[in-house]
Amino acid sequence: MVEAKGLKLEQLSVERLTEEQKRQYEAVHASPITVLQVGEGNFLRGFADWMLQASRERGLFQGSVAVTQPRPSGKHNIEQLAAQDGLYTLVVRGLEDGQPVERHSIVSVFSKVFDPYENWREFIALASCEMLRFVISNTTEAGIAYKKEPLTYGPIASYPGKMAYLLYERYIKFQGAADKGIIFLPCELLERNGDALRDHIVRYSLDWGFPDDFRRWIASSCRFLNSLVDRIVTGYPAEEQAAEWFEQWSYSDRLLTTAEPYHLWAIEGEEELDDLLPLKKAGLNVHWTDDLRPYQQRKVRILNASHTWMAPLGLLHGVSHVRELIEHPVLGQRVRAMVRAEIIPSIPYSPDEMNVYADTVFERFANPFIRHRLEDIAMNSLSKFKVRLLPTLSYYAELGQAIPEGLATGVAGLLRYYRISHVNGQYEGRNLQGERYVVRDNAELLQQIAAIWANAEQKEQDLRTTVEQLLALETLWEQNLSSWPGLADAICHWWTKAEGGEV
Repeated sequence: MVEAKGLKLEQLSVERLTEEQKRQYEAVHASPITVLQVGEGNFLRGFADWMLQASRERGLFQGSVAVTQPRPSGKHNIEQLAAQDGLYTLVVRGLEDGQPVERHSIVSVFSKVFDPYENWREFIALASCEMLRFVISNTTEAGIAYKKEPLTYGPIASYPGKMAYLLYERYIKFQGAADKGIIFLPCELLERNGDALRDHIVRYSLDWGFPDDFRRWIASSCRFLNSLVDRIVTGYPAEEQAAEWFEQWSYSDRLLTTAEPYHLWAIEGEEELDDLLPLKKAGLNVHWTDDLRPYQQRKVRILNASHTWMAPLGLLHGVSHVRELIEHPVLGQRVRAMVRAEIIPSIPYSPDEMNVYADTVFERFANPFIRHRLEDIAMNSLSKFKVRLLPTLSYYAELGQAIPEGLATGVAGLLRYYRISHVNGQYEGRNLQGERYVVRDNAELLQQIAAIWANAEQKEQDLRTTVEQLLALETLWEQNLSSWPGLADAICHWWTKAEGGEV
């Protein structure tokens, strides 16, 4: 029982449901387990499970979900979810067509919730579920990795190791039947995530001496679909907001989570797979495709690149959050102009489609319910810049053209943000108002950059020479940028104006 605004409220459970919600809940528990979900955290609950709920409410998804956590640290969430009869509330709030929206729903797709570390036999028993068809996961990028471990008859630590053992038990149970293979849908933010998961599972099967016929069954009967997910799931809200909602709903929910309206799931697989997992049919922004690259490239080169451009420049000018920057009278217009006039022309896809996508990105940035800190986005900006913005700069350099002003400003902001010195075991810089900040990035690169700045100050070196030295730092860029047309001049020009107080 939780107290909200003086009221004592029972936590969410079957008893708190309406008659219609109870009917749906009972239908789920009468349905076969068709999906195993490895990951109990906010993202999957605000993304994949919400989608399955929507599909079920439309009479399309007829199965249910068994959910476990990928590592022992998820025990608390699993126990809380079990205590709430597998139920939780999702609030979707943000902007749609410029208008604020807020919707809440109770998600009830879980028919089995358990801890695989305490109930290993129950986990392995899932291999015998005849209707099991999909495994959905979000174990973080570190979860899809190989680490040599022995085969035991107790809990296996790694996610790929668990899947290798589960698949082998299923192969034995159904004697290698072709129609009993599993389709894997990894949601980890890892390029070619399905391929990586498959390769690690095969490696564990080799380590553990499983037969060649088993690996042939994996190759012929199981699918590992590369996918790209996109939604900001902000998790549990501020306590004051939670208490206000609990009072409205007449129950409390410690697993309450919040998400933006926008969602995208691009999956590398044939359209017919939607017959098995009817998400697109349910009207959701799900795309079955034979090529993920357009989805990945537009996200990295537009959404992620904008974040990486914003963070150093915003922090230098005393701006703290994404929404604050997108509403800034100067910086907000500049990032929009850079995306439309400089980034989109460099992407080999329809400009109209890319501009429509950019519209959704800017609307998401303006979400009044999300406080996305530029300080967090700025972490590891060096590697992010290399992946997200450098390919666009390279496009112009390879054409022999001057780097456009917006992109050059992004490089200038990055170099100015990394004007750092080593102080008390950390690397510090000062923004344009003279306020200190700490830079979090690769220690070896920070050391090299700090040494260049220290040497420049000691020699009273002019800015142009220092900028050229930084642009020539191949350990940072993996190439020499100092000869790119007009780049050093544009950086120095921006720098002089910015230090003089111009935005």
